[in-house]
Amino acid sequence: MKWTVYTVTTSVEAEDYVCAALMELGFEGVEIVDNVPLTEAEAKAQFIDIPLVCDESDTTSQIRCYEELTGDSADESDIEKSVASIREAVSEYADIVDLGDFRVDVSVTEDLDWINNWKQYFHSFRIGEDILVKPTWETDAEIRDGDMVIEIDPGTAFGTGSHETTWLCIEGLRDVVTKDTAVLDIGCGSGILSIVAMKLGAAYAVGVDIDPIAVDVSKENATQNGLSLFEVEVPEIKPGTVSFFAGDVLSDEAFCEALTLEKYPVVVANILADVIMPLAPVVKRFLTKDGVFLCSGILNTREEEVRASLAKDGYEVIGVRRKNDWVSLLARAL
Repeated sequence: MKWTVYTVTTSVEAEDYVCAALMELGFEGVEIVDNVPLTEAEAKAQFIDIPLVCDESDTTSQIRCYEELTGDSADESDIEKSVASIREAVSEYADIVDLGDFRVDVSVTEDLDWINNWKQYFHSFRIGEDILVKPTWETDAEIRDGDMVIEIDPGTAFGTGSHETTWLCIEGLRDVVTKDTAVLDIGCGSGILSIVAMKLGAAYAVGVDIDPIAVDVSKENATQNGLSLFEVEVPEIKPGTVSFFAGDVLSDEAFCEALTLEKYPVVVANILADVIMPLAPVVKRFLTKDGVFLCSGILNTREEEVRASLAKDGYEVIGVRRKNDWVSLLARAL
């Protein structure tokens, strides 16, 4: 299998913004190459004994994204359209952050078993003092007494939990999940937020995603974590269980109607600002009275825009968390 590779050259400072732009264009994953040295904690977490030698004065970053080729070669007009879209999306941040030597280059590469090669970079990590997220294949992780261990194999679905946006969501779930809480996880990815909610004591959790592969991965991860999986064809709940369904709450009214049969004190969505804003009025259909919408995946430059959109749709922001360039908002439906 061959892939068209789009390499965006920019500055380290602009990495999060470029990644967000590419994700909004529909690219599901990116590869970042830069000279930012690992912290001592990161080096330890990744089992690096010999420090990597890099030129710290070089603030250039290369961010790669991929499109699958359906034939032997890509249509040049399609490539030109993709390059133009990337240029336009990234350039929107030019007034906010230094894009450096911004350019977009194109190449073609063979499939070198990417489905498994990425695993060498995913190691156990902690969220707070007592949540340990570990890959299912890692056997030598340091597990402490009292740890909540979350075993994750993302497969080809999005989300190991190591990104700032997921950290923010998990810390937010700590504050709102009790033994009586029902949680709806929109855009569940690998299922990590639903699994964490259940481990925190939620009454039940339901995860939905537009990608059927993500739903299958979520089910496998839930089983791996010893949760009781409730498998039915249409959205339905059962106390003490977690369930996952494929569907689009923004465009599939029948799917929304099925989800609306239950009400949830907590709805969580770790997506992007451009999805969160149209999603907010739909989420109100799923919330109990005084229920809360925990949303993440918001770049700090979009925070005020999202806040205004939430207010317009009848929400009051009652909590905010920030990590690096990312923001998570906790909003109560009025």
